[in-house]
Amino acid sequence: MTKFRNMALAVCILALLAGESNAQSNKKQSKATREAATAPKQVKQASEQDQRISEALFLDGVKYFMLEDYTQALQLFQKAYTLTPGNAALNYKIGETYLLMKNAKAALPFAQAAIANDTKNAYYYLLLAQLYADQKQFDEAAQVYNSLISNVPGSEEYLFNLADLYLSQSRYDDALKTYYRIEKQFGSLEQLSVNRQQIYLRQNNIEKAVKEGEKLIEANPGEVRYYLAQAELYNASKETDAAVGVLEKAMHIEPNNPFAHLMLSDLYRQKGNATESEKQVKVAFSSPDLDIDTKVRILVDFIRQLPNPEIEGVALELVDLTIQNHPEEAKAYAVAADLQTIVGKKEEARNNYLTAVKLDDSHFKIWQQIVLLDAELMQADSLVEHSDKALELFPNQAVFWFYNGTGHLIEKNFEKAAKALEYGKRLSSNESDLVIQFNMQLGDAYNSLKNYKKSDEAYEAVLNIDVDNEHVLNNYSYFLSLRNENLEKAKTMANQLVLLHPNNPTYLDTYAWVLYKMGDYSEARKYLEQAVAISDDATVVEHYGDVLFKLGKKEEAVSQWQKAKLKGETSAFIDKKIKEKKLYE
Repeated sequence: MTKFRNMALAVCILALLAGESNAQSNKKQSKATREAATAPKQVKQASEQDQRISEALFLDGVKYFMLEDYTQALQLFQKAYTLTPGNAALNYKIGETYLLMKNAKAALPFAQAAIANDTKNAYYYLLLAQLYADQKQFDEAAQVYNSLISNVPGSEEYLFNLADLYLSQSRYDDALKTYYRIEKQFGSLEQLSVNRQQIYLRQNNIEKAVKEGEKLIEANPGEVRYYLAQAELYNASKETDAAVGVLEKAMHIEPNNPFAHLMLSDLYRQKGNATESEKQVKVAFSSPDLDIDTKVRILVDFIRQLPNPEIEGVALELVDLTIQNHPEEAKAYAVAADLQTIVGKKEEARNNYLTAVKLDDSHFKIWQQIVLLDAELMQADSLVEHSDKALELFPNQAVFWFYNGTGHLIEKNFEKAAKALEYGKRLSSNESDLVIQFNMQLGDAYNSLKNYKKSDEAYEAVLNIDVDNEHVLNNYSYFLSLRNENLEKAKTMANQLVLLHPNNPTYLDTYAWVLYKMGDYSEARKYLEQAVAISDDATVVEHYGDVLFKLGKKEEAVSQWQKAKLKGETSAFIDKKIKEKKLYE
């Protein structure tokens, strides 16, 4: 009721100063009005002196009311009430004050009394209706509005309030009847058709909703939004051709309306015309009038359907169009990168993510995708650079310390790697899975720093939680063999690894190398032959040559060393081995 406060206040003051005291109600009253019989009543006619004192108290109360000191205002109004309890304006003001003090129950009898003493003031009805509505007494509130419209001349505008009240209770039939009352009073109104159409949709009465839509188009032939709404209704009722026809009319009015093209795209897709569907969606995406958020929502729907070769091409075109039309929107590049990541275009995806963070660097997940793609692309220098930038923004995010340490590890910056990994490990102390990842990398970093104690501790920490961790089983056993330390433990771990992954050439090579270090050359040869049969890795081939040499097969050993040199990275002794036909370790 506060929106009526100033005008109602003026009415109250004028009424009170005029000595308003209509104790007689209309002969015909609504149920809500008759309830005022239970409200406080005037017991006797106030004397002129009482009326003057009451007026003064009322005016003082109004001052406090205007200052929003409702407690003091109420006290003054109540004192005035003891003198003139039948004054409608005073009852109204007490009711309104209670309402603003969040005490609707106390306000109710005073609002009823206001109407009982003056049935022609609209504000009194509005206060009572609000009080009933606040207490969920919607039927009573509706009755008050009907009484208002019946008793107060020129109050038909409140039919809109009545309709809204019915809608809030889902009393759709009553709302429809009220809309027709409004139409009878004020004539055809655009909003009435819109509201009726919404009600028919809620009632799942598509036929009547369509008819209302036809009325709206007929009354507003230049309003494209009504054509679009009508097309949606036809689509909902599975009248695809009718929907297409309405949209074609819309495009005669606005040929470049992107929403019309989007709807046509969907309709053609339903009709099985993929070519025309793609054409229409591309036209829509070419429009700068189609907002970025709508484009992103559509692209997210494409992403959910990937991988799918049938839509991959058009999806990639749409992300390019989105970037072209919204070059300053970070989300355009981000959604493009999301899609490109899924279809395997990792380099393009990483670059689009980087553009996105140039425009808006606040998104943790985008930075996470950047460093993840750096790792997958095996670009260690980029991994270090981008994780450094991410850490400037998110220094307490352990995942960026992990990628930073990993990048330094690959770059052979072992001191920096260990430092970053240790810091990140401390941050992730409550995330056991992430701690495992840190310890795995720390084991490698400390081994490269020849800090074997810390390396072994890191590996052991992983195995205490994940006994079958293949990274640790492989590296730990291999590094022990290179150090010629605890070879039995190395053999146990390497054997466990081979049992778990019998066709992995790297793990076969590790087990063979442990056996080699233990002097079991025949058994080592067996596993290395399995490895070279499925891999041409230079290290594996060189190890095979070493084993053959130990078994007295010098020429075969040299041949394997020569193959190893041709295949890639080998030990520092490979040229010397080949030239002198001797084994160097």
